[in-house]
Amino acid sequence: MLKKERQSFILHQVNLHNKVLSVDLSQQMSVSEDTIRRDLNEMAKQGKLIKAHGGALSKSFHLSIASDHVYALDSKKRIATKACKLIKDGMFILTSGGTTIIELAKSLPPELTATFITVSVPAAYEYIHHPNIEVIFIGDKISKNSQIAIGGSVVSRIKSIRADLCFLGTNAIDINNGLTDNDWEVVEVKKAMLESSDRVASLAISEKLNTAQRIKVCEISGIHTLVTELNPEEEVLQPYAAAGLTVI
Repeated sequence: MLKKERQSFILHQVNLHNKVLSVDLSQQMSVSEDTIRRDLNEMAKQGKLIKAHGGALSKSFHLSIASDHVYALDSKKRIATKACKLIKDGMFILTSGGTTIIELAKSLPPELTATFITVSVPAAYEYIHHPNIEVIFIGDKISKNSQIAIGGSVVSRIKSIRADLCFLGTNAIDINNGLTDNDWEVVEVKKAMLESSDRVASLAISEKLNTAQRIKVCEISGIHTLVTELNPEEEVLQPYAAAGLTVI
């Protein structure tokens, strides 16, 4: 694989999943980790990504809260518009982190009255500017990679909540592997959210369908609704509908 092709693949993966590991990229492209490290160093110098220990982070995810330079932004806005239709006045709603969740926060109708509970710093920033919703931020140590609060006290506080609905930002989703992620502490927070919610909606751009990361969040049966930017009749969504998910 030529360097240009490698770096194009790397950039797509880091923008899609927000974080990539050198060892995974090495296996996916059948090249040495030294080659991957050189690519990451070069791309970081070019301002295409952020070099991190053992891999890289998406630069688009780490821009300022007001930035519109987000990967697949139009798709995420369509997902946010669809997800808003699941919300009803008076609900208690848990939300995780990620750029799609931030778009959901920006899309909430101004007349909505509900309580939003979040661990996401950027999402909380958006929620507090809404005229009618109550906002509860569950805080502790902040993960710089994911921009959410993590740790045992966060997990414990989430488990004391009973939410009507949970919106999960999704790293990867697959029928056989379920929901997966690449950050252990983020996974622990998401698991607590699943346990504390009556219903769970996975928000995922279609490029994340049929992909898997190293750490399992839950089986596919652990979520109730899948929200993508696609028409629900699209062929790629049919296995998820057949598995019992409501696909919108």
